Amino acid sequence: MTTKPTLSATLASAAMTFSLAAFEAGAQGYVTSAPAGSVWKSGSGGCVRTGYWTPTLADADCDADLVPRAAPAAPRPRAEVAPPPPPKAEVAPVAPPPPPKPAPLKPVPLTLAAGELFTFDRATLTAAGRAKLEKEVVDRVKQDYSDIRVININGHSDRLGGTQYNQRLSERRAEAVRNYLVSRGFDGSKIETYGYGKTMPVKSCPDQKKRKAVIECLTPNRRVEIEVQGTRR
Repeated sequence: MTTKPTLSATLASAAMTFSLAAFEAGAQGYVTSAPAGSVWKSGSGGCVRTGYWTPTLADADCDADLVPRAAPAAPRPRAEVAPPPPPKAEVAPVAPPPPPKPAPLKPVPLTLAAGELFTFDRATLTAAGRAKLEKEVVDRVKQDYSDIRVININGHSDRLGGTQYNQRLSERRAEAVRNYLVSRGFDGSKIETYGYGKTMPVKSCPDQKKRKAVIECLTPNRRVEIEVQGTRR
C-alpha cells in the first residue's frame, strides 16, 4: 500500500532543502540552488537575497543597477610617430671666386733714336720722324690701350757740347714729340716731358780725331724714350 506524502511533509522537506541551500551559500548574497550552485530565483523571476547580502555582493544578473560597470578598456597608446625632418634649406650654389686679375704689366719705354726723328743737333721733327711716331707711338697706343693715365717723354743727348746746351736740347726734343702727339688727338694734360741732357748715356765712345766717327759712335745716347701708363685692352 502506497502512502502519499502530506502537505506538511512536503513543506518540511522544502524548508530543509532551503535551509541547506542557505547554509551552503554561507556568506553569499543570494540563495543558490543545489547542486548547480546557480542563483535561485522565485516563481516571479526575482533573486532571493540572503541575510549576508550587501550591495558589494550584488550580482549583475540580479541587481544590474548596483553592479558597477567595468570601465572601458583604455585605448592602446598610439605609437608615437616621429615628425618628418624639416626640409633642408636650399643652399644657394657658391659662385667660384673670380680669377685673380693679372698683374699690371710694367710699362716698357719705347725708345726711338734721335737720328730717326731729328737731324743732328736739331729739335725739329723730320718727315721721317713724324712717320716714325705715327707708326710706333700713335697707332700702337690707340690699339693697345683703352685708357691712358700718363705719357712720359724723356729726351737725352750725347756728351758733345756743353752741359746746359745739351740739357736744353734734350728738353726741346721731348717737347717736339709731345706737340706732335697732341696734334694727333692725345690729351696734352696727360703728357709730361723731361730732359736729361747727357747725364744718362747708354754707350761710351773713346775720343777720336775724326769728329764724324765720334758722332756716329754716340748715336745710341741721342734718343727719346716714350713711356705710356694706362689700361691695356
